Amino acid sequence: VGLASYLLIGFWKEKTSAVLAARKAFVMNVIGDVGMVIAAFIIFEHLGTLSFLDVFAVAKTTFRTNDDAILLITMFLLAGACAKSAQIPLHTWLPDAMEGPTPVSALIHAATMVTAGVYLIARCHVLYELAPFTMYFIATVGVLTAIFACSMAMVQYDIKRVIAYSTMSQLGFMFLAVGVGMYSIAMFHLMTHAFFKALLFLGAGSVIHAMSDEQDMRNMGGLYKLIPVTYVLMWVGSL
Repeated sequence: VGLASYLLIGFWKEKTSAVLAARKAFVMNVIGDVGMVIAAFIIFEHLGTLSFLDVFAVAKTTFRTNDDAILLITMFLLAGACAKSAQIPLHTWLPDAMEGPTPVSALIHAATMVTAGVYLIARCHVLYELAPFTMYFIATVGVLTAIFACSMAMVQYDIKRVIAYSTMSQLGFMFLAVGVGMYSIAMFHLMTHAFFKALLFLGAGSVIHAMSDEQDMRNMGGLYKLIPVTYVLMWVGSL
C-alpha cells in the first residue's frame, strides 16, 4: 500500500511538488515498515512463529506485563502504526499527499491506508494489553494528534489540506480509543470515517473541478447554485 501510495501521489510526475510529496510519503512509510519488521523479528525470536493465533495463544504465558521484550515489540509495532496512520511525529507526509489526484486521496488517504495503523493495534490487542505503558503512550499520541491536526485544519486555505488535517485528527481519536482499550469503538469509527471522509474528498474534487482546478477556499463561495448535488453531499459528509 505504501508503494501504491507513492506511485499515485506522484501521478503528475511533471510537477516537482508531487514528486517530492510522493518521496516523502514513501520514506515515512519505510520508517514505519522497518519498525514493524524489527517487531516481527523480536516476536519470532521469542515465540518461533508469526501466526496471529499462535502468537496470541502463548503471549500471556511467555511475556510478563510491561517487561522489556513486550515493550519493544509493541513500541516497534506502534512506529509502523504511526507512519501508516500519520500520527505525530510521522505525520508530515499526509498533508503533502494531497498533491495526488482526488480519488486517490479518497480511497487511500481517507479509507484504506491511513486506517491500517489503527487496525494493526486493534488486531494485536493481546500484545498491547500486556504493555499498559505502551497503551498510555498510544492514547497520549492520539490526543496530541487530534488537537494539533484540527487546529492546523482551521488555518488552511487549500480545500484538500483542510480535509487531510481533519483526517489526521479523526485518526487521533481512533488512536485514543485503542489506547484506552475501546477497540470496538475504534473500529466502528474507522468504518464510518472511511465513508464520510471519502465522500468529503470526492466532494472537494467536484468543487475543484467546477472551479477549473482552483483549490484556494478564499476564492470560493456560493457554489451551491452551480453544483447543488455536491452541496448536499458535502453537508451529509460534514454532519
